[in-house]
Amino acid sequence: MGVIIPLVSVSAFWVLIGLGGPWLVPKGPNRGIIQLMIVMTAVCCWLFWIMVYLHQLNPLIGPQVNVKTIRWISEKWGDAPTLHNN
Repeated sequence: MGVIIPLVSVSAFWVLIGLGGPWLVPKGPNRGIIQLMIVMTAVCCWLFWIMVYLHQLNPLIGPQVNVKTIRWISEKWGDAPTLHNN
């Protein structure tokens, strides 16, 4: 449920900009170009946002290090606690 609310609200915002923005452009010789720029800006901004948002939902997992390797590195670096055999 936490994923749906931002997804729908931000998507609705960019749809509103992409579909409603061109209607606000005044008549003139470059009206078609300005309308196209508004629509393309909305599409590109939405695509950038959706890629970043979805990427954060599934981050890359770091390398899996074996416990023996961690102990060996810790011993070689000198920060391993000394073990006393009783």
